[in-house]
Amino acid sequence: QVQLVESGGGLVQAGGSLRLSCAASGRTFGRNVMGWFRQGPGVERELVAAINWSGGNWGGGRTSYADSVKGRFTISRDNAKNTVYLQMNNLKVGDTAMYYCAARRDEPIVTRESGYDYWGQGTQVTVSS
Repeated sequence: QVQLVESGGGLVQAGGSLRLSCAASGRTFGRNVMGWFRQGPGVERELVAAINWSGGNWGGGRTSYADSVKGRFTISRDNAKNTVYLQMNNLKVGDTAMYYCAARRDEPIVTRESGYDYWGQGTQVTVSS
């Protein structure tokens, strides 16, 4: 089992920044993929960013981003702390959502929600105009 705990959400004005953290515990990570999803009001959950944890055929540190956040969001990981981060800059009102951390046992990075095996409880991000 893997436990994921998100933190760092909050209320910010448009143009501001937030950094989300996801601390993982439990099963040792090897070639897992870590991702950040979000779900806004009335919309489906979508993958925002994902990163290969380390090692494996796909190499550590490969990333993938949704088009809507490219150039504004950055996903990173700290292997020693078993933590993945999502740095969000130049936030927009449309980024308002519940943000979820997710872990995938297999490789490579996939965008579908069903491809992820473990989920955190979520952290709310609200961007005001």
